[in-house]
Amino acid sequence: MKDPFRGPPLFSPSFIDALRAYAPDLLPTPSGQLDGRVPEVSHGTTVLAAKYADGVVVAGDRRATEGLSIAQRDIEKVFPADEHSAVAIAGVAGPAIEMVRLFQLELEHYEKIEGFPLSLEGKANRLGQMVRANLGLAMQGLVVVPLFCGFDLRRDDGRIFRYDVTGGRYEDADYHATGSGGKDARGSLKKRWRPGLSQTEAVGVVVEALFDAAEEDAATGGPDLVRNIFPIVSTVTKAGYERVTDDTLREISEEIVRGRARAANGQMPVADGAKADNGNHGDGKQGDGKQVGKRASDPAKQSAAKGDG
Repeated sequence: MKDPFRGPPLFSPSFIDALRAYAPDLLPTPSGQLDGRVPEVSHGTTVLAAKYADGVVVAGDRRATEGLSIAQRDIEKVFPADEHSAVAIAGVAGPAIEMVRLFQLELEHYEKIEGFPLSLEGKANRLGQMVRANLGLAMQGLVVVPLFCGFDLRRDDGRIFRYDVTGGRYEDADYHATGSGGKDARGSLKKRWRPGLSQTEAVGVVVEALFDAAEEDAATGGPDLVRNIFPIVSTVTKAGYERVTDDTLREISEEIVRGRARAANGQMPVADGAKADNGNHGDGKQGDGKQVGKRASDPAKQSAAKGDG
């Protein structure tokens, strides 16, 4: 490590630039060769984010896989980047978590040096540069694809950014999901998301999207009511980053399970005014017979009444 008081002057507020100048051995070295073989490493799977009235909600399932095996059932894939932003990881877990930690330190270092936080746009660009630096390993199969979101204090609105393996940064207007179950989660979000959701509604939407992804993708884990393992769900608003409690997620998960059990048994929710009618026609035999018999007897009674008259 070089002496920072005797080395070359550093004019960049970037912590990574400081490491590169004074302690390059501490930086990740993604240029190693794997000889065409990808080692058995843990992979994080499905993460997603969606905008709602007060900001943005971000969520991730808890399963990590190694090949066809479950490596961990309670891995965390959603992290606060700083007070007003969050990052969720999909891909190889080890490099992804290391990238998140370095990204958190980068944002904290910038704020201490400059005296004010980096803009949300600048944070998204900086994360894209870090993803681009991992391209060497990504080309060998060790892919890291984060999902970044936050509340933009300048625009007074929540924003969502996604990335490709080359570090390309793209902004999504409403919602996005990535990872092995990302396609199924996006399909669920497409059906259930709408503008102006409340926080409670938005949390329910993303949890149900993870349910749908877990049903179709073996690498995605849904809420586990037996082990008390629930997705990591966090909100980012003008007030800051906040994680949704497990008690709230349990209530939402149990309601989803009850709703799907009713649907599986053919018990669809109906309005109160239609319940009595369903009682007459629901079995298709007894109810209909009584109703038809009653209607059939009415004309006879009316004819008898007329005859008597």
